[in-house]
Amino acid sequence: MAETITVSPITSSTSSLAAIIAAQRAARGGERRWQEEANCLGVDPDLFFPERGASTREAKAVCRSCEVRAECLEYALAHGEKFGIWGGLSERERRRVRRQRALERRAALGA
Repeated sequence: MAETITVSPITSSTSSLAAIIAAQRAARGGERRWQEEANCLGVDPDLFFPERGASTREAKAVCRSCEVRAECLEYALAHGEKFGIWGGLSERERRRVRRQRALERRAALGA
């Protein structure tokens, strides 16, 4: 049974499209099937877990054109991934997304 996935990407213009894609993929094959379609499949994992202060540019370049980027990001957010590049975002960038979503939830509850 497919579960509804809420996607709140960085740009609002793609949010509904990303949600539709995520829901369709979840319905087709489960939570982690997206990994089979990821651009990073077969790439050295060390690229996505750079040393502190090292460049994340190359890892983000792999993610930039990945068609499952939204699913990857949602997986990292849902599972509390604290290290590495997931869905094209660094640890710091994912913390910002989590904080922003928490503020949006609080605002929605208060409205």
